[in-house]
Amino acid sequence: APRGDRISGLLQSLEEVASQTGHATLAPDPRSQQHEDRLVDARLGVASSLFAALRCKHPPTAAHCLRVAIGCSQWAAAMKMPDELRTQLEVAALLHDIGKIGIPDNVLLKQSRLQPDELAVLQRHTVFAREILRHAGAPPELAEIIVSSGAWYDGSRAAAPLAGDQIPVLSRVLAIVDAFDSMTTDHVYRPAKSTERAVAELYECAGTQFDPGMVKHFVQQLSKDPGPQRAEVAKRWLASLEQTSGGLPWAPGLATLNASPSAQGGDISLFERELIDHMHDGVVFVDPQRQITLWNTGAERLTGVASNAALGQTLMPSLLVMSAPDGRLLSDNECPVAKAISTGASNTQRMSVIGRKGKHVEVDLHSIPVCAPDGVRGATVLIHDASSEASLEQRCQALHAEMTKDPMTQVANRAEFDRALAMFVDAHQETGLPCSLIMSDIDHFKSINDTYGHQAGDEAIVTFASLLKSLCRTGDLVARYGGEEFAVLCADCNNATAAFRAEQMRRKLSETPQQELGGKCITASFGVSELQAGDTPETLLRRSDRALLQAKDQGRNQVVQLGAGMAEDEPKKSWWGGFTSWGKSLIETTLLTNVPIEVAVEKLKGFIADHDARILKTQEHEIRVECRDLPPGMHKRKTDRPVTFIIDLKLSEEMIDRENAAGLAKGKYAQTTAQVTIRPRHERDRRRGYATDRARKLLGSLKSYLMAKEADLEAAPAK
Repeated sequence: APRGDRISGLLQSLEEVASQTGHATLAPDPRSQQHEDRLVDARLGVASSLFAALRCKHPPTAAHCLRVAIGCSQWAAAMKMPDELRTQLEVAALLHDIGKIGIPDNVLLKQSRLQPDELAVLQRHTVFAREILRHAGAPPELAEIIVSSGAWYDGSRAAAPLAGDQIPVLSRVLAIVDAFDSMTTDHVYRPAKSTERAVAELYECAGTQFDPGMVKHFVQQLSKDPGPQRAEVAKRWLASLEQTSGGLPWAPGLATLNASPSAQGGDISLFERELIDHMHDGVVFVDPQRQITLWNTGAERLTGVASNAALGQTLMPSLLVMSAPDGRLLSDNECPVAKAISTGASNTQRMSVIGRKGKHVEVDLHSIPVCAPDGVRGATVLIHDASSEASLEQRCQALHAEMTKDPMTQVANRAEFDRALAMFVDAHQETGLPCSLIMSDIDHFKSINDTYGHQAGDEAIVTFASLLKSLCRTGDLVARYGGEEFAVLCADCNNATAAFRAEQMRRKLSETPQQELGGKCITASFGVSELQAGDTPETLLRRSDRALLQAKDQGRNQVVQLGAGMAEDEPKKSWWGGFTSWGKSLIETTLLTNVPIEVAVEKLKGFIADHDARILKTQEHEIRVECRDLPPGMHKRKTDRPVTFIIDLKLSEEMIDRENAAGLAKGKYAQTTAQVTIRPRHERDRRRGYATDRARKLLGSLKSYLMAKEADLEAAPAK
């Protein structure tokens, strides 16, 4: 059918805004070291010693390889890849970073971004990988898959002079999964990206770095329920494990890494762990080499570095950009922690470190050596916030102390949640920090009441509320939204991190026996969304609730996240500063998004649903929407009143011809264009600055939903 008819059909489907699609990046809890070793041994056999060597060198890299291998296996199952090729892909993925064993520690363990000369050293890991695998007796095709995965699809990477179909298929698959896992994982120098942001970057690099056809297929697989694929991979790997362990008269010894008490936490009781994790000050444990073995929530709050990104790193001044009181940067040779370990005496220093958003935070750093009869075992580091300015978390904690409790669960009630939600949104929009909302609901709760009685149902609600509180940080807010439904407001938390935390809650609840239910476990569904540009408390709540409904519709006992979590671009000065006339339209601009028209329309559905917009008409490839900027009850001042806007959109899709300098990767790539006009419905709402500011926020929200940017052409107000 002609493209115009196809676009018209897509726009007509906007009437059915209730039928949305979405999924969460389910981040499973870390498995035990022994379980991982047995799974790796099932895939690699005797060659599992290579993986063990990589884990000894750099545990985060080994964990990344294992995740990539599982992801490749899931994708291979979806592609119905032959078993022999799939096994090659799994083994290549497990060992694709094996060459990093040969990378110097000062490069591999660096906590900040690498410089060009350091990147050149790191890129030699493929050369080392080929040499290691050759001496280990690996098949030549295995090394070829790993080395070729570094080639770019357009052939522009000199280190791997392959392009297009010259790159093995398995290498192209490995490159995409490798990049996706890296983008969605926390690092010291940057937090994890949301699934939708990572997908957008894959699309941007399609045709240059990645095979565009495979990128499209990979993204399609992400939108499907991952449960069956995960189950199939688990069955396949466990079957190999059973065959391996049963076919040999001996079992390989499973060495335990970091066997020191501080590394394994064997000397830390449950009470001590809870105390440390809930301390307001940062608490850090290091071994004699200053390798971080514990990083509590207080350290996360002060530094902005997530625990899973800090563990295994070396604690030194360059990690936190420590500065003396006079502003002088401390060198790594002046590390107070190293001094405490070497001298066996504690010390306290006033200094500043780089905290959230790159701002300096004044702290008192107290380094205490941990001594034993056989020598120093490491050190405990206390980081106390010495700044006089109250942080966002402290203000949220003061709000928590004053809030009204739900009498049964002792968490915030519905009225307090409504008040806190507005304050959360306002505070995070002022500071620019991310904020997320988790909505949760106990599955089949009516069946619990009918089968075991209302007392058992009440006990299930109390247990669920206690579990949510135990997994929340200082500054977060847990509320009983109604009945068996709960809400969790996550301060300074993006979409990907909130989805990870929701998955932890879901998993722990499903593994907690309920005494009133005869030892049986219950489950819950979760919906997650992040505050976006132009959001109001009501739109954030609706989006999270819509994600929760999708989780229930897709089978319950799962996490679904909605919202790109993408930052709004700064408005062009010439656009907003150039208002000199009072024409009919406040805003006229063109938005461009590098996604197909189908994806753009799905995002537009979410915008309409979350803003409670009304579709006035659709014809051909145009749509007119009526939208109020603020829902009732959400005005900041008594004199504020909602402004009703008319938004006209004209969508078009064009296929852009693109090829690289080598003449490869030729093809047509979809680009969706949206011509946007925003004007107030009534002339009385056209007060200068009042309506303009609200229209600008509405445009920012629309851009976030469409994952779009304004066209390069100079925007101008309507005549």
